[in-house]
Amino acid sequence: MQEEMYLETLRTLWKQQWPNHLPSEPNYPFGEVPLTTYLQRWAERQPDHPVLIYYGREVSFRELDDLSSRFSSCLADLGLTKGDRVAVFLPNCPQFHIAFYGILKLGCVHVPVNPMFKELELIYELSDSGARVIVTLDQFVPLVQSVVDQTPVHTVLVTRFSDFLPQNPTIPVHKTMTDANVDLTGTVPFMETLLLQKADYPNMDVGLDDVVAFNYTGGTTGMPKGCEHTQRDMIYTAATSATYTIESKPGDISLIYVPIFWIAGENSGLIAPVFTGNTCILLTRWDAEAVLTAIDLYKVTNTGGVVDNLVELMEHPRVPEYDLTSLKTVLAMSFIKKMNVSYRRRWQEIAGAQCVIREGAYGMTETHTMDTFTNGFQENNMDLLSEPVFCGLPMPGTEFKIVDFATRELLPLGEKGEIVIRTPSLLKSYWNKPEASQQSLQNGWFYTGDIGVLDEQGFLHFLGRKKEMLKVRGMSVFPSEIETLLGRHPAIEGSAVVGRPDAEKGEVPVAFIKLCEGALLSEADLDAWCRQNMATYKVPEIRIISEFPLTTTGKVKKEELKKLF
Repeated sequence: MQEEMYLETLRTLWKQQWPNHLPSEPNYPFGEVPLTTYLQRWAERQPDHPVLIYYGREVSFRELDDLSSRFSSCLADLGLTKGDRVAVFLPNCPQFHIAFYGILKLGCVHVPVNPMFKELELIYELSDSGARVIVTLDQFVPLVQSVVDQTPVHTVLVTRFSDFLPQNPTIPVHKTMTDANVDLTGTVPFMETLLLQKADYPNMDVGLDDVVAFNYTGGTTGMPKGCEHTQRDMIYTAATSATYTIESKPGDISLIYVPIFWIAGENSGLIAPVFTGNTCILLTRWDAEAVLTAIDLYKVTNTGGVVDNLVELMEHPRVPEYDLTSLKTVLAMSFIKKMNVSYRRRWQEIAGAQCVIREGAYGMTETHTMDTFTNGFQENNMDLLSEPVFCGLPMPGTEFKIVDFATRELLPLGEKGEIVIRTPSLLKSYWNKPEASQQSLQNGWFYTGDIGVLDEQGFLHFLGRKKEMLKVRGMSVFPSEIETLLGRHPAIEGSAVVGRPDAEKGEVPVAFIKLCEGALLSEADLDAWCRQNMATYKVPEIRIISEFPLTTTGKVKKEELKKLF
């Protein structure tokens, strides 16, 4: 089958299915220029307009532009220059935005680090990225100080929740958001340092195609990989998602609580408000009453979250006390609970018929996510009643094909195979992983390892993951990563991790472990070690076994292990 003929057929189908109310090209308010230029332009046009509202504390475009410039100057004084990596080990807070835009202005590389990481995970990501500076929260300082000598990091900048929380919050503040009473010896105060800096950072001539972020994603072989992304990737995703997913308009107000170290959170909470010039209500974590209060008080027009959280809002005993009718778009992410017609109907009963709740569609860290849209396909609940999972149409400039997993030959429409994608926001490479890059990136196409189908109308459907990835409370968990971490325990000879279905969590990892001869550790001992060295959602159930079931070539028969549950 000729690839160009195949793609021409798909382009014709996509044009035929295109919703009449959506434009054919994405909107770029200031054109295709760096995201940092967007921040500077909005700071000039609407200096006092809030880009963020954090529990009542307003951060204007001018303030964010100024503080991020000061942070660029700070990094330069620390000896950093274009291409150097800076780790941001923070929960959702305005300091994250200051660090992000300061890093981009100097041409350094932003390395977002999961704030749930434990020792081994933190050591790996800091060492793999080569980060020389880390920005973190006071609560995380004991962990950072315990590993910093094993990494390239030479400077630890520390901030606190109180640096931006207002004295009289307008939104309920979670009890965990308090300053920590810890020893900060050897660290540098983040905000105090910025206020002493000048905003005249060196001009590093940063272009749209310079790599400015390593977004780490889990993998099926070994430890996570850093996806090299550019500002062109960022603004393309911002333009397409604002035009087709949200239909952003001037004056819109968004709300985000999902972690902004995630690629989806980065797009929605870090990039979107600066790209569109609109305000984002930023919450540090999920809290039903905080979300309801914010929507009512600030007249939020769009938000998104995990279906489980949205169901919690709908079932909240005080929901009738809040006015949610300002909402026009709610994006749902299905992990444990799945989006369905009943939830859509109930949501509109609460927020009004003008509010559309729909799934955000297909994407991944490698593509800066948001590769398709489902906007325009809600009539008669087409999107929810189609063969799961309906992912809609590709964004303009993005294309898909379906190939055979083994031969990589094109498959006819309607046949299941591997989803392959090319898009302007595709990663440039996996950092320091040439073999993985060569395997997945070929002739401008990315081979996802996901199972999907392009139906006879041209719509993409996601049918599952060829990879072993598990979803634990919506978090991606890769067995090979857990196996790699377990392999660092001196008493563990070998391990194999598989997933077990769980009604509450979706899935849980189960680690079958063979101990070294003479080791006397119990399952409880290994569980305690895992909790010290892994994020909580990755910690597996432990099963100690004497031997693994093996194939003739020496590979573990994981399906046999699943029978032991």
